[in-house]
Amino acid sequence: MTTTTIRLPQELRERIARAAKRAGTTSHSFILEAIAEKAEQEDRRNELQNTAEQRYTDIVESGKTISWNDMRHYLERRVTGGKIAKPKPRTLAR
Repeated sequence: MTTTTIRLPQELRERIARAAKRAGTTSHSFILEAIAEKAEQEDRRNELQNTAEQRYTDIVESGKTISWNDMRHYLERRVTGGKIAKPKPRTLAR
């Protein structure tokens, strides 16, 4: 484990201490958990961005996509247990 020093404004230190007390933990544990949550959030955001970019690349390369209306209708039917064929990709209108 590595030690890192961070300087916190007094007001923030006091807020952290109060929040940690309410949470039944130490300020140190509270800060570690907050940093871990923030790192996880950033990892998920980055993963979503990468997925979106890959899907856009796939659309541009194939020239095909499914309209939101078709996909929404398909998903609504699936959620309610209805049987429905998967929507067919169409060539993008340019």
